[in-house]
Amino acid sequence: QVQLVESGGGLVQPGGSLRLSCAASGSIFSINAMGWYRQAPGKERELVARITSGGNTNYHDSVKGRFTISRDNAKNTVYLQMNSLKPEDTAVYYCNAALLVPDIDGPYEHDCWGQGTRVFVSS
Repeated sequence: QVQLVESGGGLVQPGGSLRLSCAASGSIFSINAMGWYRQAPGKERELVARITSGGNTNYHDSVKGRFTISRDNAKNTVYLQMNSLKPEDTAVYYCNAALLVPDIDGPYEHDCWGQGTRVFVSS
C-alpha cells in the first residue's frame, strides 16, 4: 500500500505564509506527477499546483506568483510554499501522487490521495 502524509496546514493571517509538505511511503515503483488540490466549503476540488518527475510545473491562475511547488525525488516528498495568503485560499489542501506500484505482473498505475490538511486564512 501507498500512503501520503501531509503536514503544514494551520491558521495564518492574510499576507502570511505557510509551507505544506507531503511524503509518500509504501510500495512505490516510481512517482510521476505530484500535486496539491484544494477544496473550499461548498466548492469543488480544484488543482492548485502540479509538478512532474522532470520538474515541470503548472499552477492555478489564482496562485501564480504566490505559491511555489517543489519536490524532493529522493524523499518522495512534495512541498507547497504559499506566500501572500488571502482569505480565499482557505480550504482543505490535498496531496495527490500519480505513481507506479510494483507488482508481480509488472508495475501498474495508481492515483493516491492524502487525508487533507486545513489552511485557514483570517485576521
